[in-house]
Amino acid sequence: MSLDVSPALLEQAERGEVDEAAFVDCVRTSLPYAWDMISSLVAELRVDGGEFADNQTPPPDEQARGQLLRALASDAIRGALERHFGVRLAFQNCHRVAVFPLDPSADERLARFTSVRGQLLNQSPELRDC
Repeated sequence: MSLDVSPALLEQAERGEVDEAAFVDCVRTSLPYAWDMISSLVAELRVDGGEFADNQTPPPDEQARGQLLRALASDAIRGALERHFGVRLAFQNCHRVAVFPLDPSADERLARFTSVRGQLLNQSPELRDC
C-alpha cells in the first residue's frame, strides 16, 4: 500500500505546489502505525529527556512493519516527519525506530546508533526475517 492521496493533494502536486502540512496529514492517515510509533517516541523524548528515545518492540503484524518501512525508507516522508516533529529519525532492523533531538549534543549518540557497529550489535536470530 502506498499513501492514500486525496484528489486535492494530488492536484497540488500536479501544479507543483504541495502544502507540507497536507502531506504530513496524508502520511498520518495513510500510515497510522508508523505515525503513532514516531509520535509516541517524540513524546517520550520530550517528557523524559535524554539522548534519544527508541522502540525495541517488533510490530504486531506485517502491515504495521510495512508502514514503518515505507515511512522511514522514503526520503520525502522521513524528511517531512523530521521537520514536523523537530527531530532526527534513525532506523535499524524492521522495527527499531529512534528519535534524536536536533541539538548538536546528540550528534555523537546518533552516529553510534547509525554506525556499522551499532547495526551489527542490534542483530538477533529472532529478527533475521523481519
